[in-house]
Amino acid sequence: MQKPSKIVIENKPPHLSDVDLDNSYISDRDSYESKLKKQQKRILAIQQAYHHQNRRAIIVFEGWDASGKGGAIRRLTERLDPRGFKVHPIGAPTDNEQGRHYLYRFQTRLPKPQSWAIFDRSWYGRVLVERIEDLCPEPAWQRAYHEINEFERMLCDDDVRIVKLFLHIDQDEQLHRFDERLNNPYKRWKLTEEDIRNREKWDQYADAINDMLTYTSTQASPWHLIAGNHKWFARIQVLKTIADQLSEGVDITPPELDPKMIKAAEKRLGLTIKE
Repeated sequence: MQKPSKIVIENKPPHLSDVDLDNSYISDRDSYESKLKKQQKRILAIQQAYHHQNRRAIIVFEGWDASGKGGAIRRLTERLDPRGFKVHPIGAPTDNEQGRHYLYRFQTRLPKPQSWAIFDRSWYGRVLVERIEDLCPEPAWQRAYHEINEFERMLCDDDVRIVKLFLHIDQDEQLHRFDERLNNPYKRWKLTEEDIRNREKWDQYADAINDMLTYTSTQASPWHLIAGNHKWFARIQVLKTIADQLSEGVDITPPELDPKMIKAAEKRLGLTIKE
């Protein structure tokens, strides 16, 4: 019987100060589109391998307001088979979820075999927004670091691959994106009064994010920081990170055709299967 993995925190966990926001960019659209196409093709092949091998994956997106999570998720999924993934946008808990353990609503959204669950925000709200906005008492969010590590270890031990990404931008870039959204009628819906209010607590959120990175970046389920000031660069890094993590140790070679399928195609359709 396989022994459960120990929760081991990385020797040097990631920190927001590690991210080079100024020099992480792609300046040429043709280069961006070429890199995007390459990574999307990789990810499609990986999705097919997960389907054929009955594998499961969870992809967690966290980040500052307006950091580009939605745009990255759209580029991640636009070439995938929609039957093989589900995106879960996470907001405030529903009436049915209130009063239950905070992990309950995520347990009900775990991926089935042959599929990926993509979380646009996640259980880390307990140690971020719920901590900063006093939505739960301090002992509860302090306890959550261990609870989350155990939750993710349980999933890893059950052979679920987890990729956790945090999209980091600076305050100037966030203000620029807020301004863009306010002045674009088709983007105004993305900005809320809560987003504006959260900006006033930037330093508190930065401390909470760094604590999250310190206490929940484990060897089995590490955090990946993405420099998000430049959207093209961030999207490529997101897709490349996901592809690298989901393909590690996984044979993504397409399976051979079933001999019965070959025989049926030749006999009933008159087709010749090329080796």
